Amino acid sequence: MDVPTHSNPKSLSETRRSKSIPYQTATAFRRASSTPTIMTGDTQTTPRAPRSDNRRVQLLDAAARLFCERGYHATSMRDIAKAVDMLSGSIYYHFDSKQAMLLAVYAEGARRIGQLVDVAVERETDPWKRLEAASAAHLHALNVSHRDYAQVMIRTLPQDADGISAQLREIRRHYEAKFRRLIEALPLPPDVDKHYLRLLLIGALNWSHVWYRPDGDRPEVVARAFIRALRRQAAERG
Repeated sequence: MDVPTHSNPKSLSETRRSKSIPYQTATAFRRASSTPTIMTGDTQTTPRAPRSDNRRVQLLDAAARLFCERGYHATSMRDIAKAVDMLSGSIYYHFDSKQAMLLAVYAEGARRIGQLVDVAVERETDPWKRLEAASAAHLHALNVSHRDYAQVMIRTLPQDADGISAQLREIRRHYEAKFRRLIEALPLPPDVDKHYLRLLLIGALNWSHVWYRPDGDRPEVVARAFIRALRRQAAERG
């Protein structure tokens, strides 16, 4: 995993590494506005507390866009700072490393998309309609409203981020649990494996970034077609 290098070996980030606290991934997910802790070897480090202005949000949005366009490994902290007209050294007042930046982008993406899903699901009572609403919200976030963040979560796999892979997996697991609960509530025949059904649906939804076109069917239409196909298969088996 890329970490920032500085011409001065005694950098600000090295000074901050002397202050260690335990890291809780669930807290990073629930409070995406807080700065996550990064594991570095045998130590746990916490970046400086976020500034009171909106620069941190601007940095997250810029990082999500650049990670989406160029890829995580091809994007440097200097690139992100430049995108928001910030001095390259000043970015470390907000994020201790590029790992911390990726972790924050993941957490913020899951928070934003999760909110859309929750709001959509709350409007429905029928189990199949609730799953359809969640699928439509997921598709909309992935391809329209939160495209940069969603693309980073899909295309930057946890195993590609050394040192924070466990935390990224936990964020994914926490988000996908929404679909797990929705599928568990479906009236399905007992021989239907709900685990693989969830993987099938999420995989199909996530693959939409390849074929989705803004001038094509709306996310709601695509989601309705997906769920109808699943429901038809379930009915035939029952």
